[in-house]
This record gives sequence, structure tokens and C-alpha cells, in this order.
Amino acid sequence: MREILGKAKTVRELLKGVKYSIDYYQREYKWHDKQIRELVDDLTGKFLEGYDASHPREKVAEYPHYFLGSIIISKTDAASNIVDGQQRLTSLTLLLVLLRNLQAGFPHPVNVDELILSEKYGKKSFNLHVDERMACMEALYGGLAYDTADRPESVRNLHDRYRTLEEYFPEELRGHAMPYFIDWLLENVHLVEITAYSDDDAYTIFESMNDRGLSLSPTEMLKGYLLANITDPAQRQNADTRWRSRIGQLDEAGKDVESDFFKAWLRSRYATKIRERRKGARPEDFDRIGTEYHRWLRNTSTEIGLQPGTGDFYRFIDSDFDFYSRWYLRLIDASNAPIDGLEHVLYNAQNGFTLQYMLLLAPLTTSDSDTQALRKVDLVARYVDILLARRIWNSRSIAYSTMQYAMFLVMREIRGLDLDALGKHLHAKLAEDGETFATNDRPRVHQQNRHAIHRLLARVTDYVETRSGQASRYTEYVNMGKVRYEVEHIWADHPERHTGEFTHPADFAEHRNRLGGLLLLPKSFNASYGDLPYADKLPHYNTQNLLARSLHPQCYGHNPGFVGFAQSTGLPFRPHGHFAKTDLEERTELYRRLAQVVWDPQDLLRYASN
Repeated sequence: MREILGKAKTVRELLKGVKYSIDYYQREYKWHDKQIRELVDDLTGKFLEGYDASHPREKVAEYPHYFLGSIIISKTDAASNIVDGQQRLTSLTLLLVLLRNLQAGFPHPVNVDELILSEKYGKKSFNLHVDERMACMEALYGGLAYDTADRPESVRNLHDRYRTLEEYFPEELRGHAMPYFIDWLLENVHLVEITAYSDDDAYTIFESMNDRGLSLSPTEMLKGYLLANITDPAQRQNADTRWRSRIGQLDEAGKDVESDFFKAWLRSRYATKIRERRKGARPEDFDRIGTEYHRWLRNTSTEIGLQPGTGDFYRFIDSDFDFYSRWYLRLIDASNAPIDGLEHVLYNAQNGFTLQYMLLLAPLTTSDSDTQALRKVDLVARYVDILLARRIWNSRSIAYSTMQYAMFLVMREIRGLDLDALGKHLHAKLAEDGETFATNDRPRVHQQNRHAIHRLLARVTDYVETRSGQASRYTEYVNMGKVRYEVEHIWADHPERHTGEFTHPADFAEHRNRLGGLLLLPKSFNASYGDLPYADKLPHYNTQNLLARSLHPQCYGHNPGFVGFAQSTGLPFRPHGHFAKTDLEERTELYRRLAQVVWDPQDLLRYASN
């Protein structure tokens, strides 16, 4: 083996002026929403431990540092080849592109261009170079639309993860804190670069670092501790069998499901404190469960009721672990496909709201019957659904870091409540909320919320149809079927057609993006008719979903299900032969009133009392 170098580098040192290539056999970019969200949560959480808006920029140098792991490079005269670490470097590059684009319009943006690409002889190239990604990366870098149809899976995933970042990056860091965060990311986040000077040596290092045959996972260490405290051999054997079986099911449910379960379960049952968002604050039980749940449980076992020499440890596995893991698996299933009685779990999961699981488990007790537990879970999921819909309507972030503290408080307050008390408490929490559908009369779609608006339109459209007696097509509308749907603007992007009402294209664009001017239609429809004037599109709207059809006069004749629904609810549906500014404003008010019906807090009290 030849010389091998290992050196800690900041993000700036790692990416500035360096060209990386990726071996052909590992060019797939495979990170999912979960990994991107965890990266954002970890980075922003660590940054916020030190950040204070009153600090001068140079104070960032004293903020906490963060270690992002290692990368392995095979270096030759021609290139630096990434053997391990391309998922992190690709994700970092996407984050830097986002930060660059979010600074558009800033008077003094922090320059990150040199960490993303470089220019030689007038030709720009990305520092992390993969041929098949070039067109996509150029579009993202330039803030342009990019059609992923018929593109390789890795490119589609690259594009989708940028959109995840765009949606998920905390609102609180998009203003004054932005340059501080960028400084911190470039100077205080470190990776270890391990450099070998032959492919063989690099792959040997990679294999050695990923050989986990002798290391125990946190779950395995937790199991060992619990079983060691069960003194009866028969009980220990029974507990071991139950543990192995259930851990196998959690592992089969997906990557990281096992560890995520323990974090959600232990937080939902035992977390009473959370770290304050200030410099120097120490981690509390909520935080420690998130990073070292096995060690936390061992250190706090007596406080949570596990007394040595008793049957507590056996009960913990045979009853508590069995009950909560079984419910967690049901929640994971409900997060991936519609399940009767748990539909709202799916809605929340599709909004990427991973905090819901600890909330859903919090009111459950091992003495609950299956019916009681199901109703509690459904009730909490409905509360979360209303909360998220209101925040999306008001263009508020639903990111983990933004919502974590508030959801911790709710989790702690609803722990072990019966159904009636649970309904009253959650209803009261929503009543305290200062933001409702009435607090924003100009909701609109923009680059950061377009996926969330897509899902909101899917819910509203599905509600109109199902209440009119039609079968649900929600999964189709959120692209879980073969037909791909998109948000359609009723007005085509032609401000010159509307100069009688708008003297400036920017005013037209602001109105065009308002919710009342949007529909959810098949992508093929948008491609065929999207550019037409409203009068030419209207007959085609009459062939689509009910919300689109409600623009056309024929929807109100020989359609008793829909007409009955409109009359019974008093919602201001009416046909629109033309679609001017006042029509769009009327339609926005219709959507607002629809949202109030779909996400009605009174439903929590009605559901809890039935």
C-alpha cells in the first residue's frame, strides 16, 4: 500500500477550486427526502445553538463546529475520484446551489459560486462532475425549470432532492441569518478527506471502514442491557424471541425504521425537557434520545420505572415494546398507502412531517383496546393535518427545525390522555393558533411551496368529489397512480392578454399565482391546452375533475350529487363564462371557504364524542 493521507477540511477547503469525478459503478444519487431533511435539521440545529441576531458576522467563528463524516478519494494525475462520500458531497452541492438562489436580490450576497463550479477558458464546469447530471445542474443553478421526464432515475432524484431542500430549508434562516449560516457552513462544518494514490488502496480503505462485523448498533446495545436485567431464564428467552421477531419486522419496513421507532417511542413516553435554542444550552432528554437512546435509557432506567430485581424489564419488552412497536409499524404502513381510519397519517407523511410519529404514539397506553388506540391515533393525525394545512395556506414553514419545539410541547401535554380529553385539548390548541385560513386572503403558489400547494389542491379537489358522491381519486391526484398531475394556471403566462386589468407584468404574475387561479390537472392537459386563452380552455375543463368542471355552466345541470353538495354547504360555487381579476378573487374566496370545511377544528370535538 502506497502513501495514504487523512486531513480534516472545512467545506470551503474541500470544494473550492477542486474537481471531483465519480466512478461509473456508483454514479446513482440515491438520497431520499428523509436523508435530506436530516442533513438540514442537523446543520441548522447546530448552527442555531450559537446564532444570535445581534452578533457581528465575525462572531460566527466562535459558533459550534460540526463533523459531517469522511470521504475517500483516489487521486491520480488526471482527477480526484470519489470512492466513498458522493451522496454527502452531492447533497452539499445542492444545498449550496439553493443558498445561492435564495440570496437573489440580497444587496451583499455571500459568494458560493466557486464552491459549486469554476470557469476555465470561458467554459464553466461543476466541481462535482457527472456528465448525465449537467443539464439538470445547470437548470437548478440558473433557477430554471427542468423537465425530468425520460431522464435517468439518478437525475430525477437529484432534481427532486433539490426541491426537498427548497421546501424544507427553514424560513427563519432565509433572511438576516442567511449570511451567518453560509459563513458557518463553509468555515465550521468539517469532513475528513482520506486520499489514496491508487484505486486499489482507496477501495481497501473503503472496505475496512465499512466492515461493521464487530460493531454493535444502539438497538443491539439496548437489547443487551434489557435482557441482562431479566433474571428468569424462561422470561429472558421469551423476551429475546419477541425482540428478534419485531426488530426483523421493523428492519423489513425500511432503512432506519428501527432506530426511528425507538426515538419516537421513547420521546413520546418519557421526554420531559428539550434543549433551549440558545448558545451553550445543554441537551435534554428529548435531544439525547435522538442521538443515543440506548445510553439514555440505561442512565435513566430507574426514573422511568425500570427497577432492578423486579419484573419491570420483562414487562418493558413483553408489553410496552410489543405494543408501541406494533403500532409504529401500522403507522409506517399508513404513511405509504391509504388505510381506512388512518388516512390523515398518509396526508401528514406526504407533507414530510416526521414529527407526527411521536405525537401519534403519545396518548396511547398499553391498556387501550385496538379501537381506542386507533381513534386516538386518528384524532391526533387530524389535528396535525389541520395545523399543517393552515401553515401551508399562510406560507409558513413546516420544517422539522421550525416545528420541533411546539410539537414537543403538544406531545408532552397529550401523553396518556383519554379520547374525550384528547379531543378537547387538541381543539383548544388550534383555537390558540393565531394563523387560520382567514389570516391570508391572498394565498399563492411559489417555487418553495408548489409541492405543498399541489397536495392541498388534491385534498380540496378530492373533498368536492367524494362529498358529491364520487369515488376518491386522491392517490391519483398526488401521483401515486399512472397519470401524472400538475398544478395548472387558469391564466396562461401571457400578461399581454390582460393589460386592461394589469399595467405591469409583475402585478399580473402575482394574481396569476393566487390559489383561486389554480387547478390540478393531468400533465398531458397542461401540455395540450395550458397556453390557450381561458375561453378556449373552458370546454376542456368540463371533461376534468369536479373542481375544474365547476367553472363550466354544464356542471350545474344534471349533476345532482354536486349541486346537492354545493347547496347543503352554502359554498359559493358558480360558473365563470370568462375569468377576469374579480373572478379570480371570487374563486380564491371559494377555495378559502372550502379549506375551512375540509380542515374544520370542530371535527376534532365531533370525532372524539362519537
